[in-house]
Amino acid sequence: MIHIHEKTLQDLEFPTVLQQVSELCITPLGKDKALKILPFKTKEELLDSLKLTNEYVASFYNDNRIPNHGFDTIAKELKLLNIENTFLEVHGLKKIVALSITVNDIVLFLKKFEEYYPELNRFASHLEVTKVLIEKVDSIVDRFGDIKDNASVLLSELRQSINRVKGKINQSFATALNTYHNLEYLDDIRESVVDNRRVLAVKAMYRRKVKGAIMGGSKTGSIVYIEPDTTLQYSRELNNLEYEEQEEVVRILKEVTDFIRPFLPLLEDYQSFLIAMDIISAKAKYAKSMNGILPEFSEEKSMYLRDAYHPLLYLNNQEKKEKTFPQTLSLKENSRIIVISGPNAGGKSITLKTVGLLQVMLQSGMLIPVHERSKVCLFDRILSDIGDNQSIENHLSTYSYRLKQMNYFLRKCNKNTLFLIDEFGTGSDPELGGALAETFLEEFYHREAFGIITTHYSNLKILATELPFMINANMLFNERTLDPMFKLVVGQAGSSFTFEVAQKNGIPYSLINRAKKKIERSKVRFDATIAKLQKERSRLEKTGQSLKLNEKKKGEEADKLEEINNKIQKKLESYQELYDSNQRLIYLGQKINDIAEKYFENKRKRELMDELFKVVQIENSKRKRATTKQKKAQKVKEQQVKKEVEKKVDVIRKKKKAEKKKAIEAPKPKPILKIGDRVRMEDGRAIGSIDKIEKNKAVVNYGMFTTNVSLDQLELVEVKK
Repeated sequence: MIHIHEKTLQDLEFPTVLQQVSELCITPLGKDKALKILPFKTKEELLDSLKLTNEYVASFYNDNRIPNHGFDTIAKELKLLNIENTFLEVHGLKKIVALSITVNDIVLFLKKFEEYYPELNRFASHLEVTKVLIEKVDSIVDRFGDIKDNASVLLSELRQSINRVKGKINQSFATALNTYHNLEYLDDIRESVVDNRRVLAVKAMYRRKVKGAIMGGSKTGSIVYIEPDTTLQYSRELNNLEYEEQEEVVRILKEVTDFIRPFLPLLEDYQSFLIAMDIISAKAKYAKSMNGILPEFSEEKSMYLRDAYHPLLYLNNQEKKEKTFPQTLSLKENSRIIVISGPNAGGKSITLKTVGLLQVMLQSGMLIPVHERSKVCLFDRILSDIGDNQSIENHLSTYSYRLKQMNYFLRKCNKNTLFLIDEFGTGSDPELGGALAETFLEEFYHREAFGIITTHYSNLKILATELPFMINANMLFNERTLDPMFKLVVGQAGSSFTFEVAQKNGIPYSLINRAKKKIERSKVRFDATIAKLQKERSRLEKTGQSLKLNEKKKGEEADKLEEINNKIQKKLESYQELYDSNQRLIYLGQKINDIAEKYFENKRKRELMDELFKVVQIENSKRKRATTKQKKAQKVKEQQVKKEVEKKVDVIRKKKKAEKKKAIEAPKPKPILKIGDRVRMEDGRAIGSIDKIEKNKAVVNYGMFTTNVSLDQLELVEVKK
């Protein structure tokens, strides 16, 4: 069972990674769930998750893009479905339909392209594809979100009655309007609307002469609004009919809700599936942003990270257009613990954090930015002690806190553990703290744990040279300028360059000399020897890099030529086969043509049949009897070659056509569209106006409805005046 402590996730800045992944989700529920991602408990679950993300990344690079998985949450609708005698509003029904359509599209797509997405198809295959819900809702709700007239017989009758009564109201109102207008009882505006009812605008002095119900008056009191008696009786009838209509609509919605209620578990599955797809998609987008891959898993307990980047540093530097330095290191049975030493600001801590964060990301189902030849393994527990851990709330000093951490490490550390400790042993007297740190390190070593530590203590560097399965490493520095090169070199301890760095930073030489006299001569010589060896290593590293680069280039060129040669050879063979096959068919065609011509002349059927039979026998004698499988394979091969030839011919034709078109007329520059411009779709007739523009998409208003359209698909009809 895998368990990674929350403090380790905090130390390695894993929540920042989750925040960035969350921002790539397209649904609110997906964003919330992304922030709660944790390392998987079992290897099986983890591998499934990694495969799903890896397949989704592949969809970015082929023509079969996975359909959109965006949806509006139906949490409220699911709660209502759980309560008896409740009903869903039309808006809720529309959301359920949209959700069903989205899931159906994705599931059917993945089934169709199972060859490309086997894991995603398996992940979605348990979901039932059904159009029952969609058809049921569509039978009662129109595309504008209104209940259809034919949703029930009663509703149809009620709406017909409502229309009739409305007609009578308008007719009777028009009669009253003309009568009182002729009597000059009405104001200039003649009529108005109060509480959705048409009323006469009667001059205040004549209000007693107009029969009807007073509905209000103007602010000045000069006008009184009256609904004529003749329309009142119809208005009451209309109110009754509208009340009955509303009751019938509620009854229909209850009926549909009761129909949907048994599908509650399916709808919950649908929503969970789309949230999962949102998380997978966000992980895939995150991987793409930093060229993350799924490395090979090692059978034994060993890891090899080649050209590994710290994700947060890489993305941050990418924004600033700065270079990020990758690191290469490995942990295996015969080199379980790496002790990184060297001066500060050289990249020791970043190297440590890179390994830890990549391991946590991988064990949480994310692809990591490493070279494709890298190998990884899983750890049951990752322990970390990174950064300044002075605990104010617990009144603990840095050293006390670190000792508490070491105690926790000693309780949990075993052969399936990866430990990461920054500035190991600091916070106390160098001699005593160093001795205690050495004892802890020996204990971790004997427990066969894997780990990386950074330190300035010489005794820990010496311990790493003495123990067979522990190795030293250092960060390279420029031997002249003492500038960091941000490159890890395994196999040798690093000098802290204490006096050299002090001199570089302007400390007087006389003071540095006095400091040197105060410490043991052997210690200075030991540090100087390490510094000298490190400088030599730096020079050799540069030469080695140059040679490796040349060797790599030559190797790549040779591989490329070999690959091109093989491809040409295969194509020549395929074309030769196709040519031979076509030649044989031409020969057969000529022979049949000769026989047909002979028959045309002499009309002898028997002779014709004999000749045809002879041709067939000759052809069959050349054929080898093949199995159905072989025939199928041959047919597929021929079709592939034929398709390839046709594809190339088609590309050439298209190219020529495009060149010809280009020569005839130069493309017109596309106008820049703005809010308020009148536009239409390139292949449509309807004209609308642009309400909103964001991210290369426009919201076009057609009066009755609005729609989201890519700016590339729109053409300008009229510029906003």
